[in-house]
Amino acid sequence: MLKVTGSSAMPGALSLLPITVFADAGDGNTEPIAPLLRDELSLYTAPPQHKSRYVEPEADQLEQSVASLRKLTEPYTEWCEGTYSKIKPKVQRVVKFGTDTYDYFKNPPKDFYPRAGVIGFTGVLGLFLARGSRIKRLLYPAGLMTVSASLYYPEQAAAIAKSTGDSVYERAVRGYATLEKMVKPGSDSETKP
Repeated sequence: MLKVTGSSAMPGALSLLPITVFADAGDGNTEPIAPLLRDELSLYTAPPQHKSRYVEPEADQLEQSVASLRKLTEPYTEWCEGTYSKIKPKVQRVVKFGTDTYDYFKNPPKDFYPRAGVIGFTGVLGLFLARGSRIKRLLYPAGLMTVSASLYYPEQAAAIAKSTGDSVYERAVRGYATLEKMVKPGSDSETKP
């Protein structure tokens, strides 16, 4: 058994000073041994450096079957990734719309609920007045709700009417041009020799 004695007040200085080591032979006789340096003790020697290299383990049957399954499903996963990249922005827009709507209903502007009640009531009134044909059941509620909403929100109604009017006019012009081409199909073939 080896015992190390030294100063513990200055551990940094301990590495610079030789240390007295007493060997215990078991018979109670302690004889001083020649002073040893700390590096000479086996406890403080560095282990020998081994050059290690990584050896890839062989693939077992499970790993081989997983690899073959991945190769089989690769075209499908690529298709899913492409579809996901196309759908992701639309889903994010829907989620943003939902959170914005939730925030709007959580802190609505003044007189929002009474106005919404009046607009909804005019829709029900339109359903009541539209007895008979299916076209009336579609037009009366939508028309009455539009009129009552435009009374409460005139700026938004004007903006919607302008954009809708522009798109209706553009589609009417396209339809007229298409109809004109259908009526006069021979004008293009006559000019070609």
